[in-house]
Formats: sequence, C-alpha cells, structure tokens
Amino acid sequence: MRTLILILSFNLFVVSENILAQQDSTWTLEECIEYALNRNIQVRKSELTNQRFRLYADQAKAQRIPSLNASLSQNFNWSKSTVTGESGLTGTSGSNYSVNSGVTIYNASRINNLIKQAELDIEGGTYSLETTKESISLSILNAFLQVLYAEEQVKNSRKQIESTAGQLNLALERLALQVISQADYAQVKSQMASEKLTLANSESQMAIAKVNLMQLMELPVTSDFNIVQPDLGESLNENRVPDVKTVYETALAIKPQVKSAAVNKEIAAIDEKIAQAAYFPALSASAGISSGFSSQTTDPYFDQLNNGIKPSAGFSLSIPIYQKKQVKTNVAVAKIGYQDAELSETNTKNQLRKSIEQACQDITSAQIEYEASLEKYSATQESTALSDEKFRQGIINSVDYIVSKTNLIIAESQLLQSKYNLIFSYKILDFYMGIPLSL
Repeated sequence: MRTLILILSFNLFVVSENILAQQDSTWTLEECIEYALNRNIQVRKSELTNQRFRLYADQAKAQRIPSLNASLSQNFNWSKSTVTGESGLTGTSGSNYSVNSGVTIYNASRINNLIKQAELDIEGGTYSLETTKESISLSILNAFLQVLYAEEQVKNSRKQIESTAGQLNLALERLALQVISQADYAQVKSQMASEKLTLANSESQMAIAKVNLMQLMELPVTSDFNIVQPDLGESLNENRVPDVKTVYETALAIKPQVKSAAVNKEIAAIDEKIAQAAYFPALSASAGISSGFSSQTTDPYFDQLNNGIKPSAGFSLSIPIYQKKQVKTNVAVAKIGYQDAELSETNTKNQLRKSIEQACQDITSAQIEYEASLEKYSATQESTALSDEKFRQGIINSVDYIVSKTNLIIAESQLLQSKYNLIFSYKILDFYMGIPLSL
C-alpha cells in the first residue's frame, strides 16, 4: 500500500511539473536550454555513466585493503561396522571453522594504476557530459533562432498584406471608375493571393520551428508555446575581426572535448603500465585461524574448539615465466591503444581548429552579407514607396507596381536571413570563446 502511494505521488509530481511547464508559455533562451538539459536522455545517461565510474573508483581503492573471509562446515559421516555378529552403520559428525585474510604486497603498482585509471574515468566522464550539454545547448540556440526568424517572417508577411490590401481597394475603386482595366485589377488581386499564400507558408514554418524546439527540449508539444522576443538592438553588425589563433588557443584551454581527449590518452598510457605489470612477480601475504570439533573424541565441544585453534600465516610469490605470449600481446595492444588515443586527440584539436576557422570566416562573410542586404533593403524600400505613390496617382500600371512590391519582399527576406545568420555566427564564436549562450 505504501509503495502504491509513493508511485501515485511521483506520477502526480511529474504531471504537475509538466502542467506548470506548459502554463509558463513564454520562454527565454536560457530557460529553454536549462529545461532541455534537465530532461535530455543523453545527458541523464551520461550522468548514470559517471555514477558507475565513481563506483568503479571506490572498488579500485578497496583493492588496497586486506580481504577477510570466514567459513564453517558441518560434516556427517557413516561407516559400516559389525557388533555381536550384526552389521550396521555407525555415524560421526564434525565441525570446522576458519577465518582467513589476504593482502597484496607488491604487484608492480598495478593496483595504484587501476586507481589512477578509475579516477581519470571519472574526470573523462565529466568532460564527456559537458560536451553533450554543449552540443544540446547549440541545438537549442539554433532552434530558438529559427523560431525568431519564422515569427519575423510572419510579421513581415502580414505587413505586406496590409500594404497590398490598400492598393487593392484603390484598384477596385479605379476599376469601378473604369480608370484601369480588369486585367490590371486582376494582377493586383493575384498579388494579394500570392502574399496570403506566403503568409500561410510562413505560419506553417513557424509552427514547425516551434515543434522542433519543443521536441529538442523534451517538452510536450502545446499550442500556447511562445518565446521571449529579445532586444537585438538597431545595429547588429559589431564589425568583428576575429583572430583564429587567439580564439583557437582560448578554446583549447576550455573546451571539454579537448580535455576529454587528453584524459583518454592518459587512460591509454595507464593501460600500458597495467599490462606491463604482468611481467613482474606478485607478492602477497595471508593469515588465518581455524579450529574444529569431532564427535569421535570425548572432549567437550568448546574444549575441542579451544584446544584445536591453529593460527597460520604465510607469503606467496607468483613469478611469471611463460604465459604463451599473453602478456606480450596485451602490452602491444595497449601501446596501439595509446597511439590511437594520441591520434584521436590530434583529430579532436584539428576538428576544433577547422570549426573555429570556419566560424571566423562565417562572421566575416555574414557581416558583409548583412550590410549588403541592409543597403539593398533600404534602397528597395525607398523605390517601393515611390512606386506605391505613383500607383496611387495612376502614373504606373499594376505590372510595374507588382514588380516593385516583389522586389521589396525579396529584399526583406534576404535581410531577415542575413540578420539571423549574423546573430548565429556571433553566438558560435562566443561559444568557442567560452561566453555563455544568451540573447
């Protein structure tokens, strides 16, 4: 009954937590990342792996402590005997008790190396967990920006529809006055339909982007999920000139994947030492005490135990002579493992360097693209404003107006893309510099 109550209480807690999470319908980037890290399966599995590493480390340290074992046995025996011409079975019983202890005195530092290796496993597991968290955080950042981008697309599409709606009403009035042809009116009406389709697509993309973000967060999909609109400022271009060498040196000192690769190399080096320990003799000591009882003697039970006490102590030296190349092979395999760990560390550093080189180039390109898009949008916006006014005055036809409006939509879309591409590029560089992800 108590177990059932505990289970129901836990389920109620989980459900309540999910309900509260869903009620908090406006999320910042930091809240999204924190929520995702607390519930991500890979993160939780990494934490369990680290718990196992800590248990293995405690077990390795315990190898220094002498072992202690106790045993007892009760035996019953029967033998055939002949008494007064009759045969039968005669039974006897006996008891044996013993306590034994043993400890390793020398084994070429094998136990010490096992302890070091176990401690390095804990350290490596911590770095692996941090690497996983960073990867998830970057995924959340990208998904968060995709939602922001999609929401701005929707806003822009609605503004375009509002603008075109005014021109459509004007075209309808002119059609009634027979100032323009039915074909001109139909073109403006077609433009309105096209922009409505663009809005529908934008809203669909926004919904998909929100679902993607919620799924990355391990949050049940809900229709009232919203994110905080950060104040990105008027001037996004920071005109950064990132230095690859400086960023790379900073990242080498702080990135967990680099530290993890270095720890794995240390573990591989200890593997070789552990394998080499089998070349050397192993010295161990043992001690024990035993006593027993037999029904064949007439002495009382406890007297027999007291008189039969037999202490023992000794040393054991195991000298390896020929192991059918087992030790030699283990050492050779451990050396190969160390070389492989060295290559993995080099590869990790190379991949980090390449990623930083790409990130620095992305910033340079994104800044140029953003400035070009901004200039194009400003020029197109002025041109479109003039076209709108000319269309109202009947100076230009609907074809010229639609061309101008289409150019503005394209320029606005390109500016929006370059804007969020620039923001993401800045955040990636901050990530390599160890700056927390935020907006």
